Amino acid sequence: MKNLAIIFLCMMVLSGSAQDLLKFSIETDQANCPVAISLDQVNYNTDKKSLALFEVSKGSESKIACQLEGGNSPKVWFILPEKDERVKERNFVLRYSEEVKVVEGIELKTDQKDLNLGFAGKHILSYRHAVTLAPEGADPLYKRSGYIHPLVSPEGQLMTCIQPADHYHHYGIWGPWTKTHIEGREVDFWNLKKGQGTVKFAGFLSEVKGDVFSGFKAYQQHIDFGAKGEDRVAINEILDVRAWNVGEKVWLVDYTITLNSPLDSGIVLDAYRYGGGIGYRANPIWHKDNCTVLTSEGKDRTEADGTNARWCLVEGESETKSGRSGILFMSYPSNRMHPEPMRVWPLDGNNGRGDMFFEFCPIRHNKWIIEKGKDYSLKYRMLVFDGAITAQEAEQYWKAFAMPPKVTVKY
Repeated sequence: MKNLAIIFLCMMVLSGSAQDLLKFSIETDQANCPVAISLDQVNYNTDKKSLALFEVSKGSESKIACQLEGGNSPKVWFILPEKDERVKERNFVLRYSEEVKVVEGIELKTDQKDLNLGFAGKHILSYRHAVTLAPEGADPLYKRSGYIHPLVSPEGQLMTCIQPADHYHHYGIWGPWTKTHIEGREVDFWNLKKGQGTVKFAGFLSEVKGDVFSGFKAYQQHIDFGAKGEDRVAINEILDVRAWNVGEKVWLVDYTITLNSPLDSGIVLDAYRYGGGIGYRANPIWHKDNCTVLTSEGKDRTEADGTNARWCLVEGESETKSGRSGILFMSYPSNRMHPEPMRVWPLDGNNGRGDMFFEFCPIRHNKWIIEKGKDYSLKYRMLVFDGAITAQEAEQYWKAFAMPPKVTVKY
């Protein structure tokens, strides 16, 4: 009787520590990409247990790192592992379980100037929340905050630059709007020296650190200097940056902005070749002779400017073992004007040097009216890599972003 009681007690403990919440399957050829499963219909809230995800195959289970994202539409994120090529349908189970760390997560650290993301001791990127002053001798109007720099490749190649002597207002990865109108008056948030406006960091809304992703939401303000009375906020912007834990061979970074104008009249973002979206000023070692562009439509650097694309591959020589590094910029299907127009400096651009500037520019050909009381979002993903990737690989990465694997819930 004593032995039976012990067995019964053990069974109760095991069943209580491994309660299945959800079973689902995925049929896809994709792998090593972020996938989410909705928890809208699951009572996942508990202070007693953690969520754990397992892939079930041939009668055995393997634990996969997962991460809960709460809010109005809760979900669990995970990175879809590589699979046996012979397997068509992959099966998973989500359950309560004791918390056991499966992988090393993305590091997040904040200091007085920057929020830094890294992995396994390697730097991924920094977001500058402090004000960077103008270069010595330059107009003080060139100061600003709220941009990404440095962005570093997995092998350590610096990918961005700020305040280059030819364009002091260029800041790594950033996206202010250029030609805009407020009640008929022009306001330029891009060309800082005009003194019409700027963009500044106004606070962190959240910071998230986990096994699957780490990131932050920053509140940024587009400030109108020319309004009657005091300077005023023309656009409220939430910048959501997320680095995914896909290992240390490549970095995968999501860059999402949400815009909202507090002005009764709203703001008009005029059609122009620069402005908004996601802008990129590359490391100055890239020039016309060692840097290339390829778009999803097969356009190279000589013909990409002003055309539209789902993705744009920017790469060049680097001081790494592989000798080459790059960024694949991807546009999400719901973005305005997707496939999106681009600004790509031509080979003879920037006084003939052919330096590298790229931008997804949703207002390149058509103006955009931002009305009060409405939110507008743009979503991008960056794949940062060393070596080279093919057009076919770029397309697969974009499909994983734009059309993630379909999840079929079994209960």
